[in-house]
Amino acid sequence: MINKKHLIVIDLILVVGSLFVVAGLVGYSRPLVIFPIDNLETTNSSVLFTFENGEKILIDDNLEFSSPLIIEVKENIVVTLKPEIYYWKIDNGVGVSQIRKLTIESEIDLRLKKSGIGEDYEVVNAGNTLLEVDIYEDEELTGSVVLGIDESVDVYGDRLIGGQYE
Repeated sequence: MINKKHLIVIDLILVVGSLFVVAGLVGYSRPLVIFPIDNLETTNSSVLFTFENGEKILIDDNLEFSSPLIIEVKENIVVTLKPEIYYWKIDNGVGVSQIRKLTIESEIDLRLKKSGIGEDYEVVNAGNTLLEVDIYEDEELTGSVVLGIDESVDVYGDRLIGGQYE
């Protein structure tokens, strides 16, 4: 014969077991983030986001996600980002992944190519940020140009000085 004490023990076991099952299901329903790893620092502005069990990526420049870039996607995706510090997470409608940090660092890469027109050169911004290039002829500043990413321009001078455009 089962008394009240036995019923309370059985009820307690059922409640605790149910809590473990629910906790397991909630953990399983969270998106699995594979890449990029947390606190990744890179100069590559094209970032591959690899994950499982997700529906959208939320990317923002603050931890509160007050103005996130929301990308609805079911599979891995490459996203191009400008140099900055980002916080991101994956959402699947049921659960949200941990928030991760990603830093895209500025890469300054100024290249010269012979333009084929006299002694002119073509200045190419091969980096991932805007560049300002000062052009000198006989120690005198003769011009300045701002180059966008992958942009080029023909210049004439005997010295070029480039840096990140602010």
